[in-house]
Amino acid sequence: MEDWLRGLRAIMVRSLNYNKLPIPVERSVCSEWVNGVNIPESGDTLLYTSCLYQLVPYINAFTGLMEKASPESLGPLVSRFSGAVITMARVILKPPRSEIDRVNGIVKSIANLLIKNGVEFTFMPDEPYSGALLYELGFEDDFKDYFSSIVLNYFKSKGIKTVITIDPHTHHILTVVAPRFFGDLGIRVVNYMELIKGVDKAKLSRVVIHDSCLYSRYLGMRETYRRLLEQAGVEHVEDPYVTGISTSMCCGGPVESIKPSLSNKVARNRVESLSRLSNNVVVACPICYANLSRNSNGRVKILDLAEVLSGAQ
Repeated sequence: MEDWLRGLRAIMVRSLNYNKLPIPVERSVCSEWVNGVNIPESGDTLLYTSCLYQLVPYINAFTGLMEKASPESLGPLVSRFSGAVITMARVILKPPRSEIDRVNGIVKSIANLLIKNGVEFTFMPDEPYSGALLYELGFEDDFKDYFSSIVLNYFKSKGIKTVITIDPHTHHILTVVAPRFFGDLGIRVVNYMELIKGVDKAKLSRVVIHDSCLYSRYLGMRETYRRLLEQAGVEHVEDPYVTGISTSMCCGGPVESIKPSLSNKVARNRVESLSRLSNNVVVACPICYANLSRNSNGRVKILDLAEVLSGAQ
């Protein structure tokens, strides 16, 4: 496992240096969603996707490869030949087009919800990844180097004053982690859900929510997406043992790059418990979306909050 972690760190650092993304894919995957959305090319309010939703199909493909050949067996090879692994990964990681279109549709739905609510923002195709995975895997020094030299400098060089986040991991980094290391970042950080004041009636009437651990327990936003669902006329079924703030289970995503078999087992158990309440499961995190979707096996339909609020589902 030590070899695997060493190799995983090398892959991430090399990839971040190459294309400012944590896995070796082309940067174009981050901006495909913009097609057909009328967004100004400049401004001081940035819709910061951190490319996390867009990477979901590639993360699923990467996790699938790791489960077939365990990190324990791959560790020495990856640790020694991380450069070759990156080159090979660019060829191998080819997720289905339908998965790519789905996540692009989620990001587009978020942008359109903001536009509909009168929020003005810009999007920049060269936005860097936040570095969240480095921090969450314990590579703290690498995170601090990357965030200060790449992410912070990017915001400053572009004259960004307000950053709109769309996922809990990026929001956590910008509002909790980075300020702990660097103090005041000099930018206002707001989550897209906080900017949506009105929504239309949704097509669905009854769902169960799988809470993001970060949103629910650490960022104080548990009621934010519940309020939005209620405004859209969607009943969210609650159970103290399944959806309680201190009792609901993780999706398993945090360990997917270290122990994919364990991650998938946790996700399958979570799907099982959620399915008792509703066949429609709403998430508000790309990692939760990835892990639960990959392990739903048709038992439930995993829907992102933005899909429900925008009427896409």
